Amino acid sequence: MALDRGKSDGTVGKALEILDLVASFGRPVRFSDVLEQAAFPKATVYRFIQTLTSQDMLSYNPDRQTYAPGIRLVRLAHSAWQQSSLAPIARPHIEPLAHEVGETVHLAQLDHAQVLYVDKIVPDQPIEMFSQSGKVGPAYCTGVGKAMLAYLEPDHLAEVIAQQSFHVFTENTLANEQALRAELTDIRANGYGFDRQEHEPNIICVALPILTAKGRVLGALSVTSSTRRTNLAALEALAPRIQKAASAIAQEAESWRFPDQKHVQSADMAKG
Repeated sequence: MALDRGKSDGTVGKALEILDLVASFGRPVRFSDVLEQAAFPKATVYRFIQTLTSQDMLSYNPDRQTYAPGIRLVRLAHSAWQQSSLAPIARPHIEPLAHEVGETVHLAQLDHAQVLYVDKIVPDQPIEMFSQSGKVGPAYCTGVGKAMLAYLEPDHLAEVIAQQSFHVFTENTLANEQALRAELTDIRANGYGFDRQEHEPNIICVALPILTAKGRVLGALSVTSSTRRTNLAALEALAPRIQKAASAIAQEAESWRFPDQKHVQSADMAKG
């Protein structure tokens, strides 16, 4: 369900956790559904839900007695997509890439310790898979996740790895930190990595990081397909073309200011 941030920053933080939880269901939910998953008392959950609803961050359907993300949240999400994600910059580069290779292209960024898919371009013959724009997924067993982890600074990487669940999705899932770190070493050596049916059966990909000139991770690109129509060797051959798109995105992004959580936290501490 909702991502555990490991902290509740007062009243606002708790309200956002409830908002996160409602959104994580992926469908309208009843109060009882939220209460079952929430880490707060019933009265607290009720108070936050009522406040979020009155502020249009949640919407309430009185006939079905369900809650869902509200229109105000939709507006904020659209604004964030335009201003804070790589998606607007990347779209002109990933659309032609998807059409050229005839496979699904994913654009992702790290959301704390998880992968956030910020855009997805589907070719004429789409493949059913987990990823959708706005959805979060595990970092340790996805191509885009591993491509980003491989280029994090050691301290940051240690923090992110410590938050991985290492749940085994398939027989190919990397099930522990040792296996993941070995994979990340290979990715740094090659410049790209793979998803070898680690998250979903039959789904494979080749993924590359999007890096600034100084090596900071902005995101990752992947070309994803199915074992029913291609193989890893064929996807690996696409790495130079993906790298070209990733480099173009990174170059344009250099002139933009993207949220840098660690930098913001450091600046706030300095002010304090």
